[in-house]
Amino acid sequence: MLKLIAGDKNYSSWSMRPWLLLTAAGIAFEEETILLAEPDTKEKIARVSLSGTVPVLIDGELTVHDSLAICEYLAEKFPDKALWPKDAAARARARSVSAEMHSSFSSLRGRMPMNIRNRFPGKGMTPEAAADVARVAAIWSECVQRSGGPYLFGASFGIADAMYGPVVFRFQTYGVALEGVATRYQQSMLAAPAMAKLAQLAVAENHPQARYDTLYA
Repeated sequence: MLKLIAGDKNYSSWSMRPWLLLTAAGIAFEEETILLAEPDTKEKIARVSLSGTVPVLIDGELTVHDSLAICEYLAEKFPDKALWPKDAAARARARSVSAEMHSSFSSLRGRMPMNIRNRFPGKGMTPEAAADVARVAAIWSECVQRSGGPYLFGASFGIADAMYGPVVFRFQTYGVALEGVATRYQQSMLAAPAMAKLAQLAVAENHPQARYDTLYA
């Protein structure tokens, strides 16, 4: 069986992405959590990841690291799950916006750290973060308008949705105001069973990290 080694549910946005995809697609997997910001965290991660990061997916003798690489591997291993759109043009767009999420939006990440169970409305909205928010909202609106929704590329929760799942939670935590199609997409995502389950687990997780919990307290 596949095994996903990941960080905290509440704070580890990178770990969240393959977890959401596996859960939404109904793919069976075992899970091991390595709590972040502990004295032995680096040592524990080093035992399972040559990159020194989580998440890591283990499939027999194979170890795959990096969220997007794990998602790509799952798409190839489970072609029946249609984790990427079947249409070539839509698939190219899905890969593009997923890669953009993977490599961009540094101000949004830095000013609005992942923290599902807390609420800091209005905090972190620098001009640079606001520009990132606007670009994310534009991506959501364009993709959903083109596909018909409720998810970015149609009726099924796919890799692109998993990549933007952490941002959906960030916008909730920081009270980011959206409009129109972007609002409907966020609502659809928050209602998705995998997202709701992750939020429930994050709230129940008993591993506070003061640097995030008190950032805007």
